[in-house]
Amino acid sequence: MASGSVAEVKSRLAVADVVGETVQLKKAGSTFKGLCPFHGEKTPSFVVTPARDSWKCFGCGKGGDIFTFVMERDNLPFGEALTLLAAKAGVVLDERSRAEDVRRARLREVLEGAVSFYHAILTTHDLGKPALDYLHARGFTDATIESQRLGWAPESWDACSKALAAKRGATPEELEAVGLTTDRGGGRGAYDRFRARIIFPIRDASGKITGLGGRLLPVDDARGDHGPKYLNSAATPLFDKSRTLYLIDKAKSAIRKGGTAVLVEGYTDALMAHQSGFENVVASMGTALTPAQVALLLRYGSKIVLAYDVDAAGAKAGAFGATELLRLVTELAGTTDGPSLVDVGIVKLPDGKDPDEVVRDQPDVWRAAVERPIPVVEYLIEEAAAAHDLRDLGGRKRAVDAIKPTLRALRDPVIRDGYAAAAARRIGVDESTIREAMRRPGGEVAVGTSDGRISADRVRAADLEGDISSILAGVSAPEAELLRLLILAPAERLRMRDSLGDELFSSGLARSLWHGLRAALDATIETGASVASGEQIPAAVQGEERRLAQALLARESQPVSLERLRIGIDQTALRLEADRLEEAMAWARSEIAEAERAADVARVRELMEQGRELSSKRKVLDRRLMAAGVMTAGKGGTR
Repeated sequence: MASGSVAEVKSRLAVADVVGETVQLKKAGSTFKGLCPFHGEKTPSFVVTPARDSWKCFGCGKGGDIFTFVMERDNLPFGEALTLLAAKAGVVLDERSRAEDVRRARLREVLEGAVSFYHAILTTHDLGKPALDYLHARGFTDATIESQRLGWAPESWDACSKALAAKRGATPEELEAVGLTTDRGGGRGAYDRFRARIIFPIRDASGKITGLGGRLLPVDDARGDHGPKYLNSAATPLFDKSRTLYLIDKAKSAIRKGGTAVLVEGYTDALMAHQSGFENVVASMGTALTPAQVALLLRYGSKIVLAYDVDAAGAKAGAFGATELLRLVTELAGTTDGPSLVDVGIVKLPDGKDPDEVVRDQPDVWRAAVERPIPVVEYLIEEAAAAHDLRDLGGRKRAVDAIKPTLRALRDPVIRDGYAAAAARRIGVDESTIREAMRRPGGEVAVGTSDGRISADRVRAADLEGDISSILAGVSAPEAELLRLLILAPAERLRMRDSLGDELFSSGLARSLWHGLRAALDATIETGASVASGEQIPAAVQGEERRLAQALLARESQPVSLERLRIGIDQTALRLEADRLEEAMAWARSEIAEAERAADVARVRELMEQGRELSSKRKVLDRRLMAAGVMTAGKGGTR
C-alpha cells in the first residue's frame, strides 16, 4: 500500500459527506448536527466538525474520523475501511506494493531455506567438518554456531540450488533474485554463488533475513584461486549492503540501553564480541562506512566507537570513518529532529591484534579500550603527526596543514584551544603557529573527504527514507507521539491498557494500531511470557498500521530512560484527554447558545450544569498536566 494513503483519502473525502450518507445532518454554525446512528436518541448529540475532520457523539461517547465512522457503521477492520473509502475517493491503493510484500516474503522463505541447508551441512555432514573445526579453533562455541545459524557452503556448483528446488520449490528466477545463484550467461543456466565458504546469515534490525556473508577458510584463501576472502550477497530486493550492519538485530537493545554503538569491520569480530557478552557491537562488513549505516546506528544510540582491525585496511578505514564522523558530530550534536550524534571515539588495540582476538583472549583489555576510547580529535592529531617526518621543517608544516581542518571544525572555543595546544605539543611547534595557521585562508575543506560521501544531510535523508512524513500525516501529532513511546516501551502498554480508551484516538489508523499493540500484549500475557520482553512492533501488526509503527520508530534517535518514557506517555495521554474535553466544552457552549435562542430554560439549565462539570474536569486535568511536568495543556490535536 502506498505510503500516505490514509492522508490522501482524508484529503479527498469531506467528513460531513461521508457521515451524511448515513446521518441526516443540519448545519449548526461551523459544525453539523444529527441523531447518532450508534445509539437511540431524540435530541441530536452527534456533531461533525469539518475543521477537525472529525465526528463525535456526546451521548454515547463514540467519535473519530471518516475511517472510524465506517469501521463502526459497517463493523469493519481498518484495512477494509481504508479499501472502501479509497475506492470512493478515487485513490488507487498500490496493489503492486501488496504483491511486492508477498514476493519479498517468498524470497525470505527461499533465503531461510538456504540458511537451513548450509547450517545442516556445517553441523551434521562430513563436508562441513573442516569449517566446524576452524570455527571451534577460533573460539566459537556450539551455542553461538547454533544461535546464529552459521553454515558451510560446500564446494559444489549447484548443491544448494538443487536442494532448494527440491525441498522448497524454489524456481531459478527466485534463486537468482535472492542472490543465491549467478547467471552463467549465454543461456547456460546458473551456478551457486557461495561455494567453499563459511556462511554468516545477515538480518535487518527486525531480525528478518536479508542476505548472506561468506568467508573462505585460510587454506583456500592462501591458494588464491577461490575468489575474495569475504563475499556478500549481491544487491537484491532484500539486501543492500550500504544499509546493513551485521548483528544489528542482536545489538540494538544494548546500544539503546547504553547509548553507544561499537563498530567493527568483520563478521567474526562482531560475533566473538556477542559471544563474550559485549552486545553493543555491529560490523560494517567492509571498509566504507555509509550514511545509511550511520543513520541506522543513530536510531538506537548517539555515540559511536570505531574498533576496526589494526591492519593496513583496518587502520585506513578507522581514519576515514573517524574523519567523517567528526564532521557529523559538529553538525548533528544536540539535534532534536532526526539523528543525533554527540561523540565519536577510537578503540586502540594492542599492536597486531584483531578485535576478535582481544575479545577472546583479553576481554578486560577490550572492555577498558571500549569504555575509554581515544577521542576522535586526539586520534586524528596522532594520525597527522605519524604520517609525516616531524624532524623536518616541511614535515611539521604538512602535519599542521593536515590537522588544521579538524581543529577549525570544532565549534566550542575551549575544546578547540585545548586540542590546538595538544597538536602543537605533538607536532613540535608553538601554539601560536597552530593558531596562525588556523587563521590563514586555505584548507577550508570540510573535515573528511571532499566528495562529502557521508554528511549530516545524507544521514538525515537515509534516516527519513520512505516518505515518513506522508505516513505520519494520517494521525495527529499527540497520537503519533503517544504511540511512538508505547512502541519503544512494550511493558508500559500493560500500565496503559485499561486507561487508554478508543475515544482518546480521533484517527482510525492510530486507534487500529493501538488495538494491535493491545492484542499483542494480551497474547503475551496468555503465554506467560514477560511483558517487558515483548516486541516493539509485534509481528501481528501489519498493513498500514505496521507502516505507521515503523515510521514512528524511525523517528527515535536517542536512548531514553524508562522514567522519561513514562512521563512522556502520561503527558501525551493527558493531552489527548484534554483534546476530547475541549471538544465536549465547545459542544456544550454551542448547545447552550442554541437553547437560549429557543428560550428552552430547562435545556439551558441542564447544559449549564454539564458545562460546570466539564470545567471542573478541565481544572483537574490541568493540575494533572502540571504534575506531569507540562506547564500548559494547550490543544494537542491540531495537525
